[in-house]
Amino acid sequence: MQIMTKKYRDETWDFRTANTKQYTHCFHPYPAMMIPQVAGRILDEFGKEAKLLFDPYCGTGTSLVEANLRGINAIGTDINPLARLIAKAKTTVIPLKSLDLYLEDFNDFVFSIQLGKIKTKPAIPNFENIDYWFKEETQYWLAVVKEYIEQIKDKDIQDFFKVAFSETVREVSLTRNSEFKLYRMTKKQIEKFNPNVLSVMIDKLIRNRNGMAEYIRLKNNKAESKIYDFNTVYKIPESILPSESVDIIITSPPHGDSRTTVAYGQFSRLSNQWLGFEELNEVDKKGIGGLRRRVIKSFDFEPLDEVISKIADIDKNRVYDVISFYIDYERSINNVSKIVKKKRNSSLCGGQQEGKRN
Repeated sequence: MQIMTKKYRDETWDFRTANTKQYTHCFHPYPAMMIPQVAGRILDEFGKEAKLLFDPYCGTGTSLVEANLRGINAIGTDINPLARLIAKAKTTVIPLKSLDLYLEDFNDFVFSIQLGKIKTKPAIPNFENIDYWFKEETQYWLAVVKEYIEQIKDKDIQDFFKVAFSETVREVSLTRNSEFKLYRMTKKQIEKFNPNVLSVMIDKLIRNRNGMAEYIRLKNNKAESKIYDFNTVYKIPESILPSESVDIIITSPPHGDSRTTVAYGQFSRLSNQWLGFEELNEVDKKGIGGLRRRVIKSFDFEPLDEVISKIADIDKNRVYDVISFYIDYERSINNVSKIVKKKRNSSLCGGQQEGKRN
């Protein structure tokens, strides 16, 4: 007998008209970001008694921000140094009086530079293809800003500036900013493209400052986040997260292997190079599915095994990428499951590309 099933669409999870850039969520775009309202609603429905949230693929910290806003401590980990930087900045409260003093000083610095009162010869980074991705004048002004940031003594405020700088780097580069992967502009586009680095940087700083003010106003509690760089595929440090120590997990899992699908490392490359992150070339290699295994494996899950079989029939090389991704993903989930308290909740949420809904 055939069993008839009905599909039900709950449109209350669409958040089509929601402002997804409230609070510090306005900091910096990133591939496949989770809608903050999704994380917030899950916490409201399933995390009312939670004391600690863990996000094993935290990206720029959407779930961490939402947890902290509700007085829940959070721990996140990500292999991308840029993602960790943004997540830290989004969850670190900076007193507005202190922040405003630095913003005022930066404005004065920019004004003096533009009037020619300050002469500087900044050191321009020497990384591969810098001339391919940045015009000569753009390189100079980025180096000027970078030099200013490096002299900021307050680490939290320096990180705040670095996040704005990272977004500025990408926006003034010769890459097509509508893409997450690195694609160079056309020759005609390049000829017309003359970005004002200082103006872009100031715009990012002001926007992020206002987002921080919103975050502080709503947060009003002592909850905090800690961000790490361990890889859950291999091991979760007992010293950080002991067995059965986490109340709730909310995350947007990786959208396929970074090398062939969502290019987290490629998106971050220019920023990582300007920020001097040495491990930038390892992001996609260290990601889930980044290590390609030439094996055929059954996962004892019929829908997945059927798809893998169909892919193998069409493309015998591509199937290794798919299998490698699911081998790592399975290992990661097995490790993560051990740190969740019994009879508690976990939620793996599908994220979406920036500006799109799933």
